[in-house]
Amino acid sequence: MTIPASFIQELIARADVVEIVGRYVQLKKAGANFMGLCPFHGEKSPSFSVSPTKQFYHCFGCGVHGNAIGFLMEHAGMGFVEAVHDLAGQYGLQVPEDDASPAERARAASQRQKQATLTDVLEKAGDAYRKHLRQAPGAIEYLKGRGVSGEVAKQFGIGYAPAGWRALASVFPDYDDPLLAESGLVIVNNEEGKLSDEEAKRYDRFRDRVMFPIRNVKGECIGFGGRVLGDEKPKYLNSPETPVFSKGRELYGLYEARAAFRDRGYALVTEGYMDVVALAQLGFPNAVATLGTACTTEHVQKLFRFTESVVFSFDGDAAGRRAARKALDGALPYATDVRSIKFLFLPAEHDPDSFIREHGAEAFARFVSEATPLSRFMLEAAREGCDLTTAEGRAHMTSNVRPLWSAMPDGALKRQLLSEIATLVQLDAPALSELWASTPGPRKAGGAPVPQRQGEPSGYGGGSGGDDYYPDMPPPQDYEPPRYESDSKPRFQQRKFVKGKRWGGKFEEPIEPLRGRGAPPSRPDVAVRLLLSNMAQWEALSHELHVMLCDLPGQHGALFTWLDSQLHEHGVQPWAALREGLRGLDFEPLAERLMSVSEAGPVPEGEEAQHLADAARELSSVLDFMLDDLLKAQQSEAIAAVGKDPKALERYKALETRRLELRARLRASGSETA
Repeated sequence: MTIPASFIQELIARADVVEIVGRYVQLKKAGANFMGLCPFHGEKSPSFSVSPTKQFYHCFGCGVHGNAIGFLMEHAGMGFVEAVHDLAGQYGLQVPEDDASPAERARAASQRQKQATLTDVLEKAGDAYRKHLRQAPGAIEYLKGRGVSGEVAKQFGIGYAPAGWRALASVFPDYDDPLLAESGLVIVNNEEGKLSDEEAKRYDRFRDRVMFPIRNVKGECIGFGGRVLGDEKPKYLNSPETPVFSKGRELYGLYEARAAFRDRGYALVTEGYMDVVALAQLGFPNAVATLGTACTTEHVQKLFRFTESVVFSFDGDAAGRRAARKALDGALPYATDVRSIKFLFLPAEHDPDSFIREHGAEAFARFVSEATPLSRFMLEAAREGCDLTTAEGRAHMTSNVRPLWSAMPDGALKRQLLSEIATLVQLDAPALSELWASTPGPRKAGGAPVPQRQGEPSGYGGGSGGDDYYPDMPPPQDYEPPRYESDSKPRFQQRKFVKGKRWGGKFEEPIEPLRGRGAPPSRPDVAVRLLLSNMAQWEALSHELHVMLCDLPGQHGALFTWLDSQLHEHGVQPWAALREGLRGLDFEPLAERLMSVSEAGPVPEGEEAQHLADAARELSSVLDFMLDDLLKAQQSEAIAAVGKDPKALERYKALETRRLELRARLRASGSETA
């Protein structure tokens, strides 16, 4: 739909930008204009000017400027059409849609009505949850035990979902209303299509949980997060994706924290609802949290609408480092010269709440000020596993750091980092720049560029989630990346696995076929079976192995990506819980097949530890062989580039060093076949 320019001009002329901005920013008259603290960056002296004659705002500090529509888009997070409709509604104007077809107008109106209706339903549920909290001594005791006052609970709209299966039936008389399911409040189980809508079983999604309303930047309730009172799993449960809620774009506490960003000078990104609430209680109201998912570029972009400084806070354990690594990926495209991005790693035994209670708010504030800058964390991530005392290790780091550096916007920070990287890998900056300029990023077989992923910055690939761990190696025209057996139509000749033998005379491990009929399992099959059987093993894997598994083709890669999201959202879960989460997903049949043919009887009492140790060794062996395949493919690329790229032979040697390490480990474990 195109809104006529004449109407936009009329709307801007009719609107009072001082009134619109004044709802969010405290303004004071200063001559012909009004002045206030800029809502788009932290400042102590007013530099944000609003002109009633020009109907325009401008910040002399950060340069942001625009009219009333632009302010609603930037500050309230609205789209252009939404901002026009919102502003027009405030002044009683009807947005003309003459250039749109009747079907388009009806569809747009229906979508707006649906979004408004869903938020109304969610607001009504939130009111009910808050009322239930008053009669829930267990939930009140839990909040008091976490140090949450009634004032803070009211500020965040915290409530309680009763334990009954259909408690919302007393709130919504028409419990069969499709809006309850569409809003994520009610689950409809039709037993995989066997029942009609009228016969389907309906029950509340949230039961016996402390409820945290999730609000958008306009303050509307768009979803909920629920936490159990005990230790049941999953500990946290979020609303599903709906027309008004996407956890990859929303941040818990953003609506409540916006003003505090300016007062405190930065946004503190934490890992959970209770972190945000507890920090607000303890004097840090500038905290927000991702909603059970890794930090995305959309999250970072939204934060930088309100502040120029972001600090990511993570636990100091392996899971916290992995979460920080993903946050780094999301933050790099926004690491401009005027922004500050830092990473805070708390001691393993602490979360923000416990740290402040033990050491005090001043100690935590000092800890925040001393957090690791993005530049240092990026270099630490790139050099992980690289021995910089050897040429091979330095070459490996060069390959790791290239996609990270390339994702940054051009500026002084990026150019300084080029010099630091060059010093670490013992090259001069012009030589390193020339090397990267002469070796393009990853390409598919036949020389076609690897398609950019949704939400992925241009030129960003490699070790941080791209399709290739070594993007500076252009594969030859006839090279194809390694492929695996899967449920889909085979794309290459099936391998024949024979226990204790080599396949095709090449270095290969024996894989014992799973019990049951069907083709012998592929390595990804074995990895799926072992990781679904014991999800805790996923948490222990390195970032490199996570990327390798999530980047597998077809349903295997999609399944591992889903498993990673489950860990972030619900923590470690048993197979029974994962099976329920897989319902209706494309890769459910793959998981069911692999788990059904491998399920055996219970482990004999006293042998549980040995059983887990055996499974861990089997997984380590399978992943080592998969990694060896990947490195071998990269060697083929390097050999093909010899003669065209003076560094190709050096890369080949670095890869061979890594493969030798893998083979030595496999021989030590007895996995290598004779």
